[in-house]
Amino acid sequence: MSDDPINFDPIIAKTATPLKGRGAVSQIVGRFETQYVQQEDDGWHQSEDTVPFKTQVSAEVAKTILTRNQSPDLPFSVSLNPYRGCEHGCIYCFARPSHAYLGLSPGLDFESRLYAKINAPQLLRQELAQANYVPLPIAVGVNTDAYQPCEKTWRITEQVINVLNECQHACGFITKSALIERDIPVLAQMAQNNLVNVAITITTLDASLARILEPRAASPARRLKTIARLAAAGIPVSVSVAPIIPFITEQDLEAVLIASSEAGATRAGYTLIRLPWEINPLFQEWLQAHFPDRAERVMNRIRDTRNGKDNSYEFGARMKGEGIFADLIRQRFNLYVKRLGLNNRQGFTGVNCDLFRKPLAVPAKKRSHEGQRDLFG
Repeated sequence: MSDDPINFDPIIAKTATPLKGRGAVSQIVGRFETQYVQQEDDGWHQSEDTVPFKTQVSAEVAKTILTRNQSPDLPFSVSLNPYRGCEHGCIYCFARPSHAYLGLSPGLDFESRLYAKINAPQLLRQELAQANYVPLPIAVGVNTDAYQPCEKTWRITEQVINVLNECQHACGFITKSALIERDIPVLAQMAQNNLVNVAITITTLDASLARILEPRAASPARRLKTIARLAAAGIPVSVSVAPIIPFITEQDLEAVLIASSEAGATRAGYTLIRLPWEINPLFQEWLQAHFPDRAERVMNRIRDTRNGKDNSYEFGARMKGEGIFADLIRQRFNLYVKRLGLNNRQGFTGVNCDLFRKPLAVPAKKRSHEGQRDLFG
């Protein structure tokens, strides 16, 4: 059980059947819900597990677009997320609990009921045009992937990049998608002025494992090609080995660093798996469904790095863990970073904020009542 004050049992779906192309095993209830309805197949209707789970993307009119944080564990203080939810379906995604704020499940809803912030480019122009605006590097797509599959249709990230380029604004991207290659011409132009860097997340080189761990993200081999193409275009690129999961992905740490370095990555970073809020039961369901033989061993090792708990929240320790195993991971990482000549500073640092200029065109702000029909406006 988790130490988090959540009101459901993390072993609720031990016998649930995984859905092809989805990461979460169940529609786990969000922590703010007061009622939970569980469907049962009585033999007369098609089982819920065999019904295709289709992705739905809804337009959202956001009120603000830049998010600020003061966390000492993060290499950025300003971020922008064009989408809510993420179709990549990574079971470990730290953003899953945010869907509970919408009254939706952090499980399958998070990866199938998405929201596109259609006014993101306009809001960004308004923010950058403010008289008291101070330019700091903007991290794009850190909560949910800015290049997830729906970006092919909605193209919100593409519009955001164009605004940032127009304003010569420093920024960074982190993604698991090869779709970022579409924007290489603009990113390469920005890189000439040291305005951008990119981090590609590679958790494992095992394609079969990646298919169940992060089912709709680009394959590991494809991500390595993306690193190579970004590097060839002169765009600074790092690899994020995240998260490291004991006995699941941790054995691939050195191999990922070597392959990424050979592809052209010049920096590297890593995090140890975290299990806050609903991620804990979702991850344990996933373990029971895919690795029942080692599920207990994995959880025991995670607890070894979290002072005996399933998760920890302390700044300075929550990303990397504590204890013997966490120290061993740190030593292995540092050894290969040094051996490969990688700079142990993951993205969003070292970019130039001195070239910023106000946007040429700024859309007028709507009056407060104009967007009230949108639930998430």
